[in-house]
Amino acid sequence: MSESPPTTPVCYRHPDRETYVRCTRCDRPICPDCMREASVGFQCPECVAEGRRSVRPARTAFGGGAAGRHGYVTKALIALNVLMMLLSIASDRGGDALVGGSGFGGLMGGSTPLTDWGSVLGGAIFPDGTIGGIAEGEWYRLVTAMFLHYGVVHLLLNMWALWVLGRSLEASLGPLRFLALYLVAGLGGNVAAYLFSAENQLTAGASTSIFGLFAALVVIERKMGRDISQVLPVLVINLVFTFTVPGISIPGHLGGLVIGALLALVFAYAPRSRRTLVQFAGGALIVVALIGLAMVRTAAIVGG
Repeated sequence: MSESPPTTPVCYRHPDRETYVRCTRCDRPICPDCMREASVGFQCPECVAEGRRSVRPARTAFGGGAAGRHGYVTKALIALNVLMMLLSIASDRGGDALVGGSGFGGLMGGSTPLTDWGSVLGGAIFPDGTIGGIAEGEWYRLVTAMFLHYGVVHLLLNMWALWVLGRSLEASLGPLRFLALYLVAGLGGNVAAYLFSAENQLTAGASTSIFGLFAALVVIERKMGRDISQVLPVLVINLVFTFTVPGISIPGHLGGLVIGALLALVFAYAPRSRRTLVQFAGGALIVVALIGLAMVRTAAIVGG
């Protein structure tokens, strides 16, 4: 009785192709089109996909996702600020939304119905006789103010700083932590403006968040052991502008600076074993404290 000749192996995905190469993981025959180079030999597409699913996503030194290297949040924040500027210009009835205000020698734009609606304001009577302000229950102003600007010059200065600072910080912290830093620093600056500005004074701008990013960059770079000699002079120049240029909210800038530094310290020095929990708890504690301060200021205004 004669024995049948040995059968030549064929690719498990392409039965019409003979091959003597096998996947080093599952041992199935694979043709050149199905070979995926591995550390040892070749693997099939299914084993490569399975391996990718079992590998933990890359994280930054502070626990953030590696997607931060693309700067998606930075770009989205810039787009949102530009959109709000366009809406502010569209809402303007006085013609000075672009330029013609008082800040920076008259280069800053004037108020618009949108900035009147969303800027930080303790309480005031508007020309139409309505009463508005945070003390009147308009708490949203503590958030909306960080996305509104008085004129295009004001917007461009802040967006340039956001582009420079944001990409570096988002790459280090990851998208979610960077977004939290931006929002909490902005909230901190707006609460400070509410606490220490005149009750009827309107303030707005992304500068509250930007100063928080400046402080955070110093903290993060120091934690990473990097040179900050180029960052400090820029921060000092911005502080000089804060104290010398009329129309700038000093409490807002300093508040954003302090809160940004505090949250960055939480992000940078949280113990690795419980990093996410400590970072979340620390951020939540800061937000609760800011809301408490705003409530104290509201009680003082209403009671007064």
